[in-house]
Amino acid sequence: MNIFRHRPPGLLAVALLVAVAGCSATDDSGTVAVPTPDARTAPLCRDLDKALPRKVDGQPRRDPEPPSAYTAAWGSPAIILRCGIPRPPKMVDPKVALGQDPNAIGGGVDGVDWLMEKQDDGTWRFTTSERRAYVQVTLPKELSGPDHSAQVLTDLAAAVKKAIPEGIASMRH
Repeated sequence: MNIFRHRPPGLLAVALLVAVAGCSATDDSGTVAVPTPDARTAPLCRDLDKALPRKVDGQPRRDPEPPSAYTAAWGSPAIILRCGIPRPPKMVDPKVALGQDPNAIGGGVDGVDWLMEKQDDGTWRFTTSERRAYVQVTLPKELSGPDHSAQVLTDLAAAVKKAIPEGIASMRH
C-alpha cells in the first residue's frame, strides 16, 4: 500500500506548517557525506544533478566538498541535497503508514511525494518516495519556516520529476 497517495490534499500544507516550524539544521562547513548509490541508481542521480535548478528558495547553487554528482547545495547556510541514499527506515514503518508516528509525515508537492522526518535533535529531513532513487533534502535551521520549506520542495520538484522516474527505489539499507 502506498502510504503517500492516500493522504488528504490539505494534509501536506498542515504537515509543512507543523513539521518545519523547527526544521533542520545542517553543518555548513562545506562538506557533505557523499552517498554511494548502486549501479541502477547512480545514472538517475547524475541526471538529477544536471537537471537541478541554479537557485533554490532564491539561493544560488554552491556545491559542497568533495565535488560529487550525488550532492548539491544552495545558499549559506546551505540547503543540502543528497541523491542515492539508502531507504530511510521510517519509509517502511507501519506506524507511519497509518499516520500514527508524529515524527514522520508523508505528503506531496508538485507531483513529488516526500517523507518528512523529525530527527532526534528536533530537526526535519525530507526524502522522496515512490521514485526509483531516494533524494534527501535538509534545510538549515535559518530556513526552517513553512514558506522556505514549501518553496524548496517546489523548486526541486521539476528536476526530480524529470530525472528520477516514478517507481520503487533500491531496497538496500
